[in-house]
Amino acid sequence: MVADDRLTAFVQAALAAGHPRAEIAARLEAAGWSRQEVDTALSQWAKDGFPLPVPRPYASLGARDAFLYALMFTALGMVLGHAITLGFALVDLWLPDTAERYVPIAARMRWPIAVLIVFLPIFLLLDRRMHRAARKDKAQRRSRILAALGFLALYLAALTLVGDAIAVIYAFLSGELTLRFAAKAALVALLAAQVFFYVKGLMAPDRKEAPNAP
Repeated sequence: MVADDRLTAFVQAALAAGHPRAEIAARLEAAGWSRQEVDTALSQWAKDGFPLPVPRPYASLGARDAFLYALMFTALGMVLGHAITLGFALVDLWLPDTAERYVPIAARMRWPIAVLIVFLPIFLLLDRRMHRAARKDKAQRRSRILAALGFLALYLAALTLVGDAIAVIYAFLSGELTLRFAAKAALVALLAAQVFFYVKGLMAPDRKEAPNAP
C-alpha cells in the first residue's frame, strides 16, 4: 500500500515537530485513517533519534534488473514444470502400469531434458547473480518487480500444494491411491514446497532495523 501524499506530509511535519509516533497514530486514526494506512505512513520514516525525520528508501528497480528478474522467474517455472514431467516419466518407468497404453519412455523424456539443459543453467546463473547483487546493494530486495513476481510464484506454489493434497485425498477416497500415484503426488509436493521456501528466502529482507527512538 502506498501512503496518501497528504498523510505522508502530515506524518513528516508531526515527526519534525517532535510529536511521539503513538500520538500521531492516535490522531490519524481518530480522523478516520485506517491502522494499516497509518502504519504505512509511519514506516516511511526511520526511528533513529535524529531531530528531523529521516526518510526510508522507496522500492525501486531499473529496467535491466526487472528484465533479469522476469527471466529468472520464467526459467524457474520452466525448470519446475519440466522437472515434474521428467519425474513422471521416470516414475512410469520404475512403476509401470500394464493396463495403460504403452508410450516409449525415451520419447517422453527427450523434450523435458532438452528444456532443462537450456533453462537450468540460465536459472542458476541468474540466481547467483541476483544474490550477489543483493549482498552489494540492499535496494535489490526492495524491488517491486521482485515482490510482484515473488508473490505470484508463492501463490502458484500454494495452489499447487493444495491441489496436490486434494488429488491425493480424492484418490484415497476412490480407492485409486496406488504407489505410482503417490510417488507422483510426492514429487509435485516436494518441488512446489522447494519453490515456496526458495521464493520466501529470496524476498526476505536483509537489513537490520534501526533501534527505536522515543
